[in-house]
Amino acid sequence: MHTHHSTFLLAGQTLHRITFDPATFSDADLLWLPHHHQLADAGRKRKADHLAGRIAAFHALNRQAIPAIGSSGEPLWPAGISGSLSHSGTLAVAICRESGLIGVDCEAIIDESEAREIQDGVIDIQEARVLAGCGLPFALAFTLAFSAKESLFKALFPQVQAWMGFESARVTAMNADTLTLTLTRPLPPFAQNQAFTAHWQRSDATVVTLICDE
Repeated sequence: MHTHHSTFLLAGQTLHRITFDPATFSDADLLWLPHHHQLADAGRKRKADHLAGRIAAFHALNRQAIPAIGSSGEPLWPAGISGSLSHSGTLAVAICRESGLIGVDCEAIIDESEAREIQDGVIDIQEARVLAGCGLPFALAFTLAFSAKESLFKALFPQVQAWMGFESARVTAMNADTLTLTLTRPLPPFAQNQAFTAHWQRSDATVVTLICDE
């Protein structure tokens, strides 16, 4: 599969970016993955996306390791490493560091009509007011809310070890650089009303959101 690796900064953190051409993917490319047998029954798109994400993670890990697949489908990072990865369209991103919360997500900006159609499953009335007042176009603001929640859940999962729905966190503020998300219920060891900051960046028709502690 044809890929290109580059890096970029977000919130002072280095993220690794892979742009890839899914049309050039072949099953033989998966043999590079130690866990390729676990993808034998996956569809072509799933295989290409997974491979691109693991290539991004490989670069984030200084080309020393490839995360395996956990029991909940999460990437298994080497001991002592906190990491996160995401893929959307022809883009995959990954980040890792030695410790702390880390969660990244990339999403193609959702078309406004689709965003309006699905918004009730992602944001509540209070969040809709925040999005309406943030000064960003609704399609962009909604995609950021969607993506930031995904980043937050990825960051919390290693400690929470449980599925989290979109209603588990609420967007309470949004501006040109960050979003604030607040937990709507306890997610031990994290408390109800605990707040997290998501940093975001737009690149053409895609956004990347990042949750990380200091």
